[in-house]
Amino acid sequence: MNGMDDIATPRRTKEIIQRHGFSFKKSLGQNFLIDQNILNKIVDAAGLDSTKGALEIGPGIGALTEKLAQLAGAVTAVEIDQRLIPILEEVLAPYPGVKVHHGDVLKTDLAALFKSNFAGVSKVSVVANLPYYVTTPILMKLLEERLPLENIVVMIQKEVADRMAARPGTKDYGSLSIAVQYYSVPELVCIVPKTVFIPQPNVESAVIRLAVREQPPVAVDDERHFFEVVQASFAQRRKTISNNLKSRFFPKEGRERLDQLLQAAGIDPSRRGETLSIEEYAVLSNLLRKEGIGLN
Repeated sequence: MNGMDDIATPRRTKEIIQRHGFSFKKSLGQNFLIDQNILNKIVDAAGLDSTKGALEIGPGIGALTEKLAQLAGAVTAVEIDQRLIPILEEVLAPYPGVKVHHGDVLKTDLAALFKSNFAGVSKVSVVANLPYYVTTPILMKLLEERLPLENIVVMIQKEVADRMAARPGTKDYGSLSIAVQYYSVPELVCIVPKTVFIPQPNVESAVIRLAVREQPPVAVDDERHFFEVVQASFAQRRKTISNNLKSRFFPKEGRERLDQLLQAAGIDPSRRGETLSIEEYAVLSNLLRKEGIGLN
């Protein structure tokens, strides 16, 4: 298709919307991209070719889907809004390799979807302009289910992207940073102005790439326990790690023991949770678990 026919232009987007009588649902966080340059940056960051597959979440009217279809060997788009299905079928008609799945990605059996739709490709990346109100649950589902993914390249709220890529000791660093970095290596691709969307969102956006790790960067004895310790450490950011963990694990007795264990792990009890690296959390979690503190 030539540039004149691309979906991601203000003229073509408005024409498709008007012809189908489509109205935006705020509850679904619908903001359609109308900028070719940004779309190209998203697709380039995924490193797709004809041997690879792409999973898109929330394709809207198919602006990004069209780009993916021109590059990837197999494309599946998951769309929750029934009203968009006929529009997608129409605009994606020139691309028989694209499959549109109507459903909520949070309730979709993604392992089964991968098996049936991506059997013929070597690697799969998620490439999407995510609805901002469910960004974190979607990304954590993709990472926690350990799907055979190469990259996750997504447009999300800039504030959330900053938190995902944050380093220890910074104001954005928290339990989300650690969770994302446990499963992937995050890299900010670009900042995106509000003006490249219809309608314009109220927040600044960013494209982030999460290169999915084959193995976590640290060895933990129990992942659930590790994440429980991390969550507890950030319960109240102004409190020391000692006080946060005491509140969570020692409502009454045994509090002195915790400070001894923190010191045994090489961690000063007066430090705050945001100063600890993922490696320090791994050491601490393994030690607390060995002592029977935390999950049963």
